[in-house]
Amino acid sequence: QVQLVESGGGLVQAGGSLRLSCAASGRTFSVNGMGWFRQYLGKEREFVAHISWSGGRIVYSDSVKGRCTISRDNARNTVYLQMSSLKPEDTAVYYCAARVDPWPYYSGTYPVRRNDYDYWGQGTQVTVSS
Repeated sequence: QVQLVESGGGLVQAGGSLRLSCAASGRTFSVNGMGWFRQYLGKEREFVAHISWSGGRIVYSDSVKGRCTISRDNARNTVYLQMSSLKPEDTAVYYCAARVDPWPYYSGTYPVRRNDYDYWGQGTQVTVSS
């Protein structure tokens, strides 16, 4: 089992920045990829960003590309999502996710679906005021 705990959410004005953290514990050696998703009230959870275990494979959704940076510190078993130029439409609960099986990046695809991940955190609320 892998446990994930997100932190860093909060209230910020439009144009501001936040850094989300996701601390992993448990069988972290089994993790091959990490992702961030977000969920608007009453909507499906949507993909935000993914990073491979090595950090060499990174992908972002079009909605955050250029405004977010995902990174990881394997020594601390922590993944980060640095968000800048925040907009009111970024208001959502942000979830961290972990994937166990290696992803076939050679296929030209990335794990962007909710079902591509095995473990989830409880989420952290991000609210962007206009």
